[in-house]
Amino acid sequence: MTGMDRPGDPQAPLPPAPALEFCYRHPTEVTRVHCTRCNRPICPDCMIPAPVGHQCPECVGRARKEFAQGPGRKVAVRSITATKVLLAAILGVFVLEVLVSGGGALGTGPNGQRLFDLGALYPPAIAIDGQYWRLFTAMFLHAGLFHIMFNAWALWVFGTMVERDFGTARYLAIFFVTGFFASATSYAFGPVNQLAVGASGAIFGIFGAFVAYNWRRRHLAMAAQNLRWAMTLILLNAVLAFTLGAIDWRAHLGGFVAGVAAGFAADQARNRKQGTLIAVAGFVAIAAVGVALVMWRTADIRSMVGL
Repeated sequence: MTGMDRPGDPQAPLPPAPALEFCYRHPTEVTRVHCTRCNRPICPDCMIPAPVGHQCPECVGRARKEFAQGPGRKVAVRSITATKVLLAAILGVFVLEVLVSGGGALGTGPNGQRLFDLGALYPPAIAIDGQYWRLFTAMFLHAGLFHIMFNAWALWVFGTMVERDFGTARYLAIFFVTGFFASATSYAFGPVNQLAVGASGAIFGIFGAFVAYNWRRRHLAMAAQNLRWAMTLILLNAVLAFTLGAIDWRAHLGGFVAGVAAGFAADQARNRKQGTLIAVAGFVAIAAVGVALVMWRTADIRSMVGL
C-alpha cells in the first residue's frame, strides 16, 4: 500500500453529520435551500424564483407591497403623462366645439362666432376689451378634424420625447411659455381683424426644444439623425406656410424660436447646481419678451381706434 492509499488515523474524530433543516412553512419537509432575502429554509413548494436564488412567499409578498406603496407605484403612475393630459384636454375641447356647432366642426370647424365665443385669439377683443386670456384659450381650439389630427400627432410624437428628456415640470413650462409666446407673436404681427386658433404654436415650441436638446448632443449618432429629421420637417412646414394661406406662420415661427431658447435654458438644469436658476431665468425672459410684444401691439391697436 502506498502512502497515498493510507487511510486516516482511526483514532481521529470524524466530522459531525450535517444538521437537518426543515422548511419554516412546512416543518416536516427537509431542505438545504434558503430564502435569499430572509435566509430562512424553504422547501420546493415555497421556492419562488428570484433574480438571484429563490425567495419565500412572505418576502415576495412584502416586496410587492413595498412596490405598490413606494417608488414602484410612482413608476406605474407614469403611464399618465403630461403629454396624454394635454392631448385629452385638446380633444375634449374639440368635442365641445362639435357639440356647440351641431356637428359642423368635424369638417371646417365651428363658424367664426362660435370660435370667438369659445376663446379664439382676436386682436380687437384683447386690445380694446382686455381679454388677454384669449392668448391661452386659443391654444386649445382647432378649426376642423384635419387641424386637430395633425396637431395631436405632432404633440404625441414630439411631446413624448421632450417630456422624457426634460422631465414633466420643464416640459409643461416649455409648452405654456412657448405657447404664450407664439400667441403673442401672432397677436403682435398678424392681421388685426382675423381669428387665430390651434395648439401648433406651443407644439412648435416643443419642437424647438427638441432641436435644441439634440443640437447640444449633435456629436452622437442618434442626435445627428434627429437633427436631419427636424430639418426636413422645418423645410416642409416652410413650404406649407407659403402655399396655404390659412396657416398662422407667425405663431409657428414665434413658437419655434421660443422653443429653441427654452430648450437650451431647460437643458442647463441637467448639468450644474445653478442650472435650475438659469432655466428659470430663461423662461422668465421668454415670457417677458412675449408680454412686451403684447403691450406694444395693444397700444398700437388702441391708437388705431383713438383710445
